[in-house]
Amino acid sequence: MGTVPEDHENTLRRAPVQQRSAERLDRILEACAVLLDETGYEHLSTRAVAARAGVPIGSVYRFFGNKRAMADALARRNLDMYAERIAARLATLPAADWHAMIDAVLDEYLDMKRTVPGFALVEFGPPATPYEGNSLVADRLTGLLGAHLGRTPDEALHRTFLVAVEAADAVLQLAFRTDPEGDPALVTEVRILLRAYLAKTLD
Repeated sequence: MGTVPEDHENTLRRAPVQQRSAERLDRILEACAVLLDETGYEHLSTRAVAARAGVPIGSVYRFFGNKRAMADALARRNLDMYAERIAARLATLPAADWHAMIDAVLDEYLDMKRTVPGFALVEFGPPATPYEGNSLVADRLTGLLGAHLGRTPDEALHRTFLVAVEAADAVLQLAFRTDPEGDPALVTEVRILLRAYLAKTLD
C-alpha cells in the first residue's frame, strides 16, 4: 500500500507514512470488514477489531476515533477498489459500446457485493448514510465513464449518472433482500432500467 488515497484523509486521524504502518492499517480494515459480516455494525467495536487484527488497541485509535470512522474508511477503500476494477474493465472495451460499459459497471458491483468482506453492510458509504455513498459513486462514474466516452464530465452528465445510481441501488437492494446472491430476475430488470434511462444521454 504505502500511501493513502486523498479521499481517506478526512477519515483518518493520522495517515500512514511507512510501509509497516500502512500494512497495519490494512490489517485493521480487513478485520473490520470480517467482523461486520460476522456481527453487524451495531456490535462492531474498536476493541474487537484490534483483537481480530492482532494489534494493540492504541494502534486502532492512532488511525480512528471510533467505529464510524473505521466503517467510513472501509467504504472509501471499497470505492477505490470499485473504481480500479471499472477502469481495468473499461480498458478492454471500445468507447462506442456503452451497453458493455454499463454491464461492466453493474457486474463489478455485483461481484463485490457477493465476495468482498464487509461490503454487504458498508458498500461505498457508512451504514447510516447510504445516499452519501451513492453520490460518491456517481462522482467517480462521471469521471471514469465520461473519459471513456469522450464526454465532458459536466453537471448534466453527473446528474444523469446520479439518477442512474440511485435508481439501480433501489432495485438492487430489493434484489439482495429477496436473494442473498441477488435475485437474477431483478438484476436483469436493473440492466433494462439502466439501458433505457441512459439511452437518452449516451446514444
